[in-house]
Amino acid sequence: MTVLSVLENGLQVYNLSLYRNPLITKATTSAVTCALGEILSQLITKQPKISLQSASRYAIFGFVVTGPLAHYFYKFLEKVVPPTSKGASVKRLLLDRLGFAPLLLLLSLYVLSRMEGKSHRTCKKELQMKYWTALKMNWKVWTPIQFINVNYVPQEYRVLFANFIAIFWIMYIGMKRRQAAEAAKASKEE
Repeated sequence: MTVLSVLENGLQVYNLSLYRNPLITKATTSAVTCALGEILSQLITKQPKISLQSASRYAIFGFVVTGPLAHYFYKFLEKVVPPTSKGASVKRLLLDRLGFAPLLLLLSLYVLSRMEGKSHRTCKKELQMKYWTALKMNWKVWTPIQFINVNYVPQEYRVLFANFIAIFWIMYIGMKRRQAAEAAKASKEE
């Protein structure tokens, strides 16, 4: 069996699943890619031991939050800004970059920290330290990607497309979260 035939079979299975249950399919792919991004982040930051618990938190977040929110956002985008409307490509991008992206980043940083058992107060402090920097990086990295995604990728594949790119984004966020945790730990020791 060649790599190409494996990919073709995988795409057929994915399309069938997408047709039968689009929300669960997108939530599942989000869970897998979120967990993968977190594991790769741990490997890159040379953690002494891979935390499957942390990867599980990311998988749960992907399944419960990222997948469903992205699924409904892209459907909403199709209705609110049809591709044939005047200025559609810019309007779609602006809705994503100024509406969806800040909300999803806020939820990601806050909810994942809460899932780690941190208090609301601690999460709020971490958000104050990281959010603006992470959002600016999100805008830099994701804007050209999302321009392509919301304007050229068929609506049913947008979550999948974003999920593959998100593996790298989650690696970045995971590294930033670890750096903030190490900085907080170092400041307590001083």
